[in-house]
Amino acid sequence: MENRRSRSHLSRPGRSHSVGELAEPFDMSFAAVAKHVKVLEGAGLLKRTIEGRTHRCRIEAGPLAEADRWIAYYQRFWTGRLDALETALLKHARKKRSRA
Repeated sequence: MENRRSRSHLSRPGRSHSVGELAEPFDMSFAAVAKHVKVLEGAGLLKRTIEGRTHRCRIEAGPLAEADRWIAYYQRFWTGRLDALETALLKHARKKRSRA
């Protein structure tokens, strides 16, 4: 529970955190977190600034909102299709049982 709480405060848009602060709640090395930061920065999901020797990271909400819209669209699309498939499979199973 504490770990989840620690992680949730790191994901608030508008706040920046050092790479060390990002690494703290995870069982990962500083180097591994730094690599993840570079990948996320390259994808446009976070912005990194340098203050002296400290690298500070801030979530970029725009690309995440775009991904959320895309996921929501396809979730609606697939939910309807999968519900229809479930109905058809249940109907087929009932027919099969009634014949036996």
